[in-house]
Amino acid sequence: MAISLKLLLTGSTGFIGSRLATVLHSNPDINLTAAVRRRIEIPAAHIVEVQGLDANTDWSAALTGQQVVIHAAARAHIIKDEVPDPLAEYRRVNVGGTLNLGRQAAAAGVQRFIFISSINVNGEQTSLGSPFSVDDVVAPKDVTGVSKWEAEQGLQQLASETGMEVVIIRPPLVYGPGVKGNFASMISLVKKGLPLPLGAIHNKRSLVAVDNLVDLIITCIDHPAAANQVFLAGDGQDLSTTELLRGVAEAMGKPSRLIPVPASMLKLGATMLGKKAVAQRLLGSLQVDISKARSLLGWEPPVSVEEGLKRCFK
Repeated sequence: MAISLKLLLTGSTGFIGSRLATVLHSNPDINLTAAVRRRIEIPAAHIVEVQGLDANTDWSAALTGQQVVIHAAARAHIIKDEVPDPLAEYRRVNVGGTLNLGRQAAAAGVQRFIFISSINVNGEQTSLGSPFSVDDVVAPKDVTGVSKWEAEQGLQQLASETGMEVVIIRPPLVYGPGVKGNFASMISLVKKGLPLPLGAIHNKRSLVAVDNLVDLIITCIDHPAAANQVFLAGDGQDLSTTELLRGVAEAMGKPSRLIPVPASMLKLGATMLGKKAVAQRLLGSLQVDISKARSLLGWEPPVSVEEGLKRCFK
């Protein structure tokens, strides 16, 4: 890695960005600038306040002299979205905001732009044993996937027009210390010791520990083969919902109270209760193929699933 490489990180106060900022700041070869919406103490050599994330955001102060941009800021995981048009709002931030930053980065002479996208670009589920790959025809179903895919296309076009290298990384569910959302809800249920009817689920789902994702992102900062490529991230070990719950319980030092109820019965009950989407996440499969990152970058996830789960509770 080049000495004192100048790097701008967005989303540095988020779940992924905060861990990434800590690791980048500890690297003596990187001069890190963190873009924040409000002044806050985070690990970074420089902190620049930037207002908003849309097509009108002025990034000039943050981009001066930067060689690499890692764009981790985004609108995502709004459980109860109260805006009248969620897709329009996701497009405003994830598409308009990303492409505005990309255009200003190219104009400022940034050499490489790393975009943290989402596996939702590929879709929401896979057939068992048929993981998503980077060569698949994408089929985004939700607002996150649609907006991230549109941003990806815009960045790739920008790369072809300007010569700025673009690297796209699509992670599945990311977990680690301080995780929120559905993973945090699952942890809470296991912690309470409640009996769960999920002891006979034979699906497979890919996850990625936040430390594995951070390691892949850092690998892409200056790896020559990463230029203008798309990578899927993952731990390299897929788990069924049953295996995941048992793993969480073991990492927590708690017993796993799982009742073996057939998946077909659970699916029927969830459909009758209007919880079909919840059932899909618990019972369906979503696997990703990380072989491209392995073969092209020589990358291997440094943290095992077992260790990744233990780190959630340290």
